[in-house]
Amino acid sequence: MKTPFPYRCPFCNQNATITSSNVSTSDFSFYNENRHGLQLFRSLAVTCPNPACREFLLHVNRYKKVDGGPGNSAKLLGPLGTWQLVPPSAAKAFPDYIPEPILADYREACAIRNLSPKASATLSRRCLQGMIRDFWGISKARLVDEIAELEGRVDPMTWSAIDALRKIGNLGAHMKKDINIIVDVDPDEAGLLIGLIETLMHEWYIIRHEREQRLKRLVQTSLEKDRQDPVLSSMDLEKNGEAETRTETDKAGS
Repeated sequence: MKTPFPYRCPFCNQNATITSSNVSTSDFSFYNENRHGLQLFRSLAVTCPNPACREFLLHVNRYKKVDGGPGNSAKLLGPLGTWQLVPPSAAKAFPDYIPEPILADYREACAIRNLSPKASATLSRRCLQGMIRDFWGISKARLVDEIAELEGRVDPMTWSAIDALRKIGNLGAHMKKDINIIVDVDPDEAGLLIGLIETLMHEWYIIRHEREQRLKRLVQTSLEKDRQDPVLSSMDLEKNGEAETRTETDKAGS
């Protein structure tokens, strides 16, 4: 694998640049007269360079090895399968001030995305409903009604994407009236739904939290400045006293 390349660690959620000292690959092939022909499995291990993290990612790809013809090296067909071993899914790390039931549904949706995309879509739908109820305080009997009330509170593109998630998630949550009609959800579609959940968690929870922290720091800085400068503090007290005196005078005059 060519290095360096950009990398976002799934454990610490930090962006990094991976060099040759942080990545390794290994190939294992066999035939043993199996029905699929010569098989090659290629593992990739990436270690996060963040000193506070140093966790590693490990996944394996499966290929079929075929003859490349006279004078040519063998060709690899695939990947025919991909397994992410560490961490067990592509779920990103999110802060714990997001409610745990929402995070649990999100992590499970990521874990079964390839194994059962329809079930993953259903979990994304439930995750969405949990966020609408917790963040926006909208709680109704049906998700469709909750999303209808959400319209106008978010931008039109976001609302359309949220409604699309509901419709796709419904394929797993509710069976069609005609059970012979099969409407499936593929892994890429399930991945799009997961991506929307990640976007909403960032825009709703993380941005709100970061804003609150900035405002708290500003207020705290002001209080510290007041303690450092008693003149300013006394001026503030005088202003407050004058305001209270005016208020009492106004009340007496009325």
